[in-house]
Amino acid sequence: MTAEAVTAEPLEKRNPKGHFVSDSLVLTKRNLLKYIRVPTLLVFSTVQPIMFVLLFVYVFGGAISIPGESYTNFLMAGIFVQTSIFGSTQTGVSLAEDMGKGLIDRFRSLPMSRAAVLVGRTVSDAARNLFVVLLMTLVGYIIGFRFQAGFFSAIAALLLAVSFGFAFSWISAAIGLAIRDVESTQAASFVWVFPLTFASSAFVPTEGFPSWLRTFADYNPITIAVDATRALILGGEVYPRLLQAIAWVLALLAVFVPLCVKLYRKV
Repeated sequence: MTAEAVTAEPLEKRNPKGHFVSDSLVLTKRNLLKYIRVPTLLVFSTVQPIMFVLLFVYVFGGAISIPGESYTNFLMAGIFVQTSIFGSTQTGVSLAEDMGKGLIDRFRSLPMSRAAVLVGRTVSDAARNLFVVLLMTLVGYIIGFRFQAGFFSAIAALLLAVSFGFAFSWISAAIGLAIRDVESTQAASFVWVFPLTFASSAFVPTEGFPSWLRTFADYNPITIAVDATRALILGGEVYPRLLQAIAWVLALLAVFVPLCVKLYRKV
């Protein structure tokens, strides 16, 4: 799928705003086809999460005790959210790469919705994240993980993790649009993602953190997302953390979607 695909309809009949959905679908398809044509991109997107699962379960799992629960079951909620968050960094890198190749300039010259370029990128990355999260579920089942709160709660847990990654994709998109260099964007993305992810309840309970770090971790949006996902997986009190996680998703989208559109107009 090429950029010229959006010009199939006569130019004088096209209304960019009216064709937002169709333009977004075309660009989503274009981004997803890249994984078919270059399958190594998808392969290496799955290697890191699998390594994290095996590393934490078999190297650190024996030293971490979770009262009343196996560490594998405790861990997987953090893996689902971490996979989506780390996957979201690819959004900014891909946008910076497209800008470096001049593809964004070609998109801007076409009679298409400007937001469609960003939506196509973030939606396709969310689809990739969903695939990787499902693969992590399979890996988890192989090593003993089980959903304990029912089928619908399991689906909700996976969707919440992917939704959080989708919201973070817009942060990554803003970074990519602002920096515009692939290597710098990649470095900048992990500078803030790593501290947020590891200073959270993704891999260990926050009760063991120093008091100052625990305060930060407890209010960390990734902790909120992980705790909500974990409650949906294992059962227990769900709604307080779930509502907070949904609020974070909506707040991030409300801030960064308009910001990305504004930055895109200045590219």
